[in-house]
Amino acid sequence: MPSSLDPRRRTPIYVLAAFAAGALLTLGVLRHGPQPASVRAEPLPAAPAVAATAPAPSSSVADAPSDDSAVDVDNGDWPADGPTPEQVFTSQSSLMRKAIAGLAPREAGKTNVYAIAFGGDGAEDVFRNEAEYMGRLMDRRFASPGHTLVLENNPATLSSHPLASWTNLEQALDGVTKVMDPREDVLLLYVATHGGSDHSLLVDMDPIPLDQLDPDGLADILSKRPFRWKVLVVNACYSGGFVPKLRGAGTLVMTSARTDRTSFGCGADSDITYFGHAWLVDGLNATPDFVEAFGKAREDIAAWEKRDAVTPSEPQIDVGKGIGEKLADWRKAVKLGPAVPFEPARP
Repeated sequence: MPSSLDPRRRTPIYVLAAFAAGALLTLGVLRHGPQPASVRAEPLPAAPAVAATAPAPSSSVADAPSDDSAVDVDNGDWPADGPTPEQVFTSQSSLMRKAIAGLAPREAGKTNVYAIAFGGDGAEDVFRNEAEYMGRLMDRRFASPGHTLVLENNPATLSSHPLASWTNLEQALDGVTKVMDPREDVLLLYVATHGGSDHSLLVDMDPIPLDQLDPDGLADILSKRPFRWKVLVVNACYSGGFVPKLRGAGTLVMTSARTDRTSFGCGADSDITYFGHAWLVDGLNATPDFVEAFGKAREDIAAWEKRDAVTPSEPQIDVGKGIGEKLADWRKAVKLGPAVPFEPARP
């Protein structure tokens, strides 16, 4: 339970695993990634405008974990030839310093966008794929190299990328404020992981104990920093629960599901989630307008879910006062590059 001084959810992995065991007894439908076996063979359609940029999101195997059971992530995937958990833990300060030092200065005289991508669950490559793709999209599509920090939990990147953790997220936000103009530029935060029905987000690189994120915690992190303009994207089951806490003037909030619904497309056999495919790849390669891309994504996702005969996720959006005009100013100045092909990260 969060303390009155620090809203973090300090939830040990073994407690989460115990919770998962109970959840498995009550869940009848596998969510956010798992798909009915009957739909596995049929590929999903890709948007015609960028059909070459990404494969259709694949249905996941029927026995993949549900979001509430995804907290049990003791899958034995820690690399035998990699750094030890303690070495990873102690290397975070230097990795963060290096990542922040690599940020490029803002371009004077116009609105800049600086992005932080957060891939929270180290048990599935799908979240790493989306976090790293966000970096390529900013570099090439939006002609903003050096404007993205990628935080990710994945066995393959323990030595190359900072962990997606509460502490590193705060340091990343602080680092970005020193490079951008937090009163004039836009912060884009993209979070992709599993979400629980209590609106908590899974943050895990087992066996390293990491604090979990919830709406109160994320809202508190952001409220302590001077960002006037924000685009906040939470791609997880039940992520609509973040909207009430994150919404406000100068803020665009988008989530992959409503507060009581799951979203789809992750799992061990998936390269990208439905929302990541529809908004990041198809949507933002078709238009630089975040809101317009969301509208396109919502339509595509609804069509895929109808075909799969699953309960619609109903992605949510909240456009705060002034953010639409601010993003329009940014689009006027940005020099768009070509569509960026989606490719899964290498092991």
